[in-house]
Amino acid sequence: MHVIVDFTVVPVGVGVSLSRYVAACEKVLAESGLTYELHANGTNVEGEWEEVFAAIRRCHETLHAMGVPRLHTDVKLSTRSDRDQKMADKLISVRQHFSAGA
Repeated sequence: MHVIVDFTVVPVGVGVSLSRYVAACEKVLAESGLTYELHANGTNVEGEWEEVFAAIRRCHETLHAMGVPRLHTDVKLSTRSDRDQKMADKLISVRQHFSAGA
């Protein structure tokens, strides 16, 4: 099943600067071959359900291996059964409405 996920992994107990941990998770995603997009407060990723959640698990494993004692992760996801939809499709649809003045 194809899934689009927006997730945020928050390392707890490591101070206020989290960019090295975000970079480590981005490396995991890049190596996974999944389509993903970082944004200011998390990451969008799409692909087959098992592959996406395996990548999120690898993010957890990687950060724990870096010494992070605790992680809090928020996940929002969407699936469709009526048609195949990608992240880019959703953006195109919104931008078409924006351009039309909706």
